[in-house]
Parts: sequence; structure tokens; C-alpha cells
Amino acid sequence: MGALDGRIAIITGAGRGIGREHAFLFAAEGASVVVNDLGGAIDGSGDDRSPAQQVVDEITAGGGQAVANTDDITDWDGGKHLVDSAVEAFGNLHILINNAGILRDRVLVNMSEAEWDSVIHVHLKGHFVPTRHAAAYWREQTKSGREVKAAVVNTSSTSGLLGNPGQSNYGAAKAGIAAFTTIAAEELVRYGVRVNAIAPAARTRMTEQTPGLSDIVQAPTDASVFDSWDPANVSPLVAYLSTEGCPATGKVYFVQGGRIRLFQPWTMTDTLEKDERWTVAELQAEMHPLVG
Repeated sequence: MGALDGRIAIITGAGRGIGREHAFLFAAEGASVVVNDLGGAIDGSGDDRSPAQQVVDEITAGGGQAVANTDDITDWDGGKHLVDSAVEAFGNLHILINNAGILRDRVLVNMSEAEWDSVIHVHLKGHFVPTRHAAAYWREQTKSGREVKAAVVNTSSTSGLLGNPGQSNYGAAKAGIAAFTTIAAEELVRYGVRVNAIAPAARTRMTEQTPGLSDIVQAPTDASVFDSWDPANVSPLVAYLSTEGCPATGKVYFVQGGRIRLFQPWTMTDTLEKDERWTVAELQAEMHPLVG
């Protein structure tokens, strides 16, 4: 018995990296998997349909159930077709893992409009479109009297939640995904849908090109040393969040190696208050405790 027996999952960006590990673990835990990957380069250019099919071939060779899908997750019709493909192949949909993304790192003063737009487009719209179509499917299931126990797991990043120079486009998109997660969780609970997010730290094509990480993420030369940057370390948490009985929703988790931490959302702390409007001069004198 697997933890995901009978569950049907879509995993975007599952041809390589973390998404690929998700697909393998989900299949090993009994899920039927739609492996979505457009096969683009790390900057989003081009397409290569073979990575998705290669993952499917490995899963089916091991006795699992999987189909490949190469729809563009940022395209409205493509997102609808992605959801439809899960239902057509396996008869239902229980899980959506939004994982696909690209990088176009640049310091702010050198960033082009295209570099900003492309990253925001792939990450933010690439999370919204599949979620929107999956949510519509689950709403219709609920309206027709069927019990829905669905899960969405989004992919944020410490670059957005904590900040990282040179990644204002990527960080803004990833911070937006965290906000999207908490709001979607509040909206979709009525349809039996839980929505969570992870902020993973792992060795991928992206982290190998991220400033300050390229050397750190390398696998240890000693095979007896735990590889804390192995992308497979991330997938068990994603699988847990996708199980039918998991109670978590609206949460964002950091995960690296064997460490899982819960993020605290933006919250108000120190207060400066009076019963009338402040003047600028007063604020100049009183704001020091809030400025630090």
C-alpha cells in the first residue's frame, strides 16, 4: 500500500530536477501521474518534448502509471487541456503540483523588460492557469454531489520570502506564489481543496546557476555523506501534503535535506500610535523604534 494509492496527480515541470523526483516518488506511492514538461531551457527558450516522455517511460517500466503532457502551462487553453488530459487518461484529478519555472537573473538596474515579464509570466501565470482550471473541475465535482479531497502544492522560494540580490523578477514571482497560496486556500476550502506551498533548497539547473549557490549545491564526493542538496529530499513533503488525509492548508514550508520549517507569514509587530494624524516632524522624532 502506497500513501497515494488511487490518487491522480498532475506535476508541472516534471521532466527534470525536483519535478522529476516528485513524479517518481508519486508513482512509487501509488499515484497515477500526468508528467507535464514543455522541455524548455533554463531561461524558458525552446522546447524539447522528450524529458516528459522519458520520465513516463521510466515510471511505466517500473510498473507505475503515467502519461506525458507537453502543454504550455501559461497558455489558457493549454492549462485546460492539461487538466482534461488527467481526467481523460485516469478518470479523475486529485492533486496538482505546480513546479515549473525558469530563471533570468539580472541585477535590477540591468534587467530588461523581457527578462522581468518572462519570469513573472512563467512562475505566476504558470501557477494560476493550471490551478484555475483544476479548481473549476473540482467545483463542478462538488456541485454534482461528489466528495472532493484534492490538494494543490505550489512552489515558492526563499528568494521571494527572504530575498536574494540579482533575482528581483524571480523573487517577486515567488513571493506572489506564496500569497496566491494562502488566498487560494481560503477560497477553495469550500470545494474540498487544500492549497499549500514549499520553498525548496535543492540541486537543480536553476540553483546551479544561482549566484552564491553554484559551488555549495554540489554533491559530496564521499558517498557515505548525506547529500542535503539532492532534489529527491524535497519530494516526500510534497507527497505528504498531497495525501488524502493531510490536514494542512494555507501553509508554506521550507524544505532542504532532512529539514522542514514552517514559514510565518507577513505580520505586524511594533506599533506607534496616537489618536490623531501624525505630522512629519513628529514622525522624524518618534519613528526610530520602527526603523531599527
